[in-house]
Amino acid sequence: MAATRTRIAAHLVGRGRELELTLAAVAAGRDIVLEGPPGTSKTTMLKAITAEWGIPLLFVEGNADLTPSKLVGHHNPARVLREDYSADNFVAGPLVEAMQSGGFLYIEEFNRAPEDTLNTLLTAMADRSIAVPRVGSIAALDTFRVIASMNPYDNLGTTRLSTSVHDRLNRLAIGYQDDDAERGIVSLRTGAQGPLGEVLIGDAVALTRATRDHPDIRQGSSVRGAIDCVLVAGRLAELRGIEDPGDPRYREMVYDAMVVTLSGRIHLDESAETTPERVLREIWEDHFVLSPAAAAPG
Repeated sequence: MAATRTRIAAHLVGRGRELELTLAAVAAGRDIVLEGPPGTSKTTMLKAITAEWGIPLLFVEGNADLTPSKLVGHHNPARVLREDYSADNFVAGPLVEAMQSGGFLYIEEFNRAPEDTLNTLLTAMADRSIAVPRVGSIAALDTFRVIASMNPYDNLGTTRLSTSVHDRLNRLAIGYQDDDAERGIVSLRTGAQGPLGEVLIGDAVALTRATRDHPDIRQGSSVRGAIDCVLVAGRLAELRGIEDPGDPRYREMVYDAMVVTLSGRIHLDESAETTPERVLREIWEDHFVLSPAAAAPG
């Protein structure tokens, strides 16, 4: 297990504790819900675990359209009309496919799925088998797991999970990475180098992290916003001929990149009488004007 953890950790930046706890839970044969905002390496961690074990990772998006038949499977209507409701005419859904292949069924936005769909998972999680009408009982392979993810900050369109569902799932809260880890992620994903690239990475991470603490923002941007900010700013620098962070046009270029990459990723508080652009301008001024002024001698 320790060697497995080390090999998987090589695919991640930080997340040592979260990886250890998730790995321990799934290795113990347990299902788990990962609760945290988007962009906190939940999917990356699961991909690394399943790749290390050589088992499938099947994705399902939780939403109002996820019916029990979409999750479990259905009989092919054309073949049923020509033949009958035989097991050969059954088209397996992601749940049955994961059970038969011994893979991880990963349900994103778990609390957006209808209650009757989530109840379909109860028997699969408790008994490791499921009864499908006109097909029979389907038993899961030993490596089958149900992994769910939820965003704790998003209450729109979500449903409250029943006690029965909670009772069958372990839970791990995953927060944002620290500053150093996010810098490492952005550097790895963007490949930005040189004096301009290094300063861009630092500024983009600081500005993105500031969106999570602004009083008018209900939910800030994940590290994906910083990644895109560096990429877009890099292209803007080429278009405008900016080669050095000391260029007087650099700061305004960063703001322009922020508007494009962060304005759609932040969610304002319902009571805030402002716009994403205004809020981002405030964050930009705090970072580039007020903070340097406060740090200046005298």
